[in-house]
Amino acid sequence: MANTALKGIHHVTAMTDDVIRNYKFITEILGMRLVKKTVNQDDIHTYHTFYADDRGNPGTDLTFFAFPNTPSYVPGTNAISRTGLRVPNDAALEYYVERFEEFGVKHEGIQELFGRKVLPFEEADGQRYQLFSDENDEGVEPGTPWKNGPVPEDKAIYGLGPIEITVSYFDDFIQVLQHIFNFRLEHKEDDVAILEVGKGGNGGQVILRKDTTSDVERPGNGTVHHVSFRVEDHEAIKAWEEKYNELQMGHSGLVDRFYFEALYTRVGHILIEISTDGPGFIDEQESYEELGTTLNLPPFLEPNREYIESVIRPFDTSGNTEDQ
Repeated sequence: MANTALKGIHHVTAMTDDVIRNYKFITEILGMRLVKKTVNQDDIHTYHTFYADDRGNPGTDLTFFAFPNTPSYVPGTNAISRTGLRVPNDAALEYYVERFEEFGVKHEGIQELFGRKVLPFEEADGQRYQLFSDENDEGVEPGTPWKNGPVPEDKAIYGLGPIEITVSYFDDFIQVLQHIFNFRLEHKEDDVAILEVGKGGNGGQVILRKDTTSDVERPGNGTVHHVSFRVEDHEAIKAWEEKYNELQMGHSGLVDRFYFEALYTRVGHILIEISTDGPGFIDEQESYEELGTTLNLPPFLEPNREYIESVIRPFDTSGNTEDQ
């Protein structure tokens, strides 16, 4: 029988207005590694970039769709409102405060959040993030810092942290996370709850906030498109498809994303994906040393390479960050 347990956060996918600016921000300032430069499999005219730890381990992926002609998002309720990223300890937060000051990154300073130190900050397009200190954290294991990145390994981002979701249907959403996705309710107040899955901790946590007064967020560049949670393998994700069918939940059916298998459903306004841990990003197309340096296409798109390269905006990721 398949082990269907969710293991933690797999990846978060957001929308950016400028793939080159975003590439420089994530690699040069945040110090995450570009592990795959490919195209949106549902819209081959746009990039899909994957940033992660040193080897692209599941649970460390921050990915972006690039839509240069899409308006900016308008913040509101019923949305994934902030992406968490993990750093090893409190000292790493101090390091990033200095780094953000050096590079002019908008941030809110180090704060306390449910007993942990955090550092909220924003990208130029309004994308909202939060660094979480792993000091005293116990739970889902982190990844491995980018060995050749610009940030010292003992300070670097090495995984995804708690994902913040804001909804007007607060109690109903808690019920779905608990009874369908088997999250554990670890803390609850009138307008905020913490839920955990898998081994929990920073790599397996959702922070749910209640907002019944704001307008619904209007998606656009700067918004989070979806969050994905990890399962072990094909048998596990196939069992989730069968579970959705039994519950009569609408879903995408299994989708082979080449680097992992995916299954999508929507809970209210929130797009939730389940993804397999493998096959991963290191393969016969790109070795560990070559990760992110080429325009990588899954086999079903390879026959269209010439056309794709003619319509997509080129940018060089071979080792420098200059526009090409």
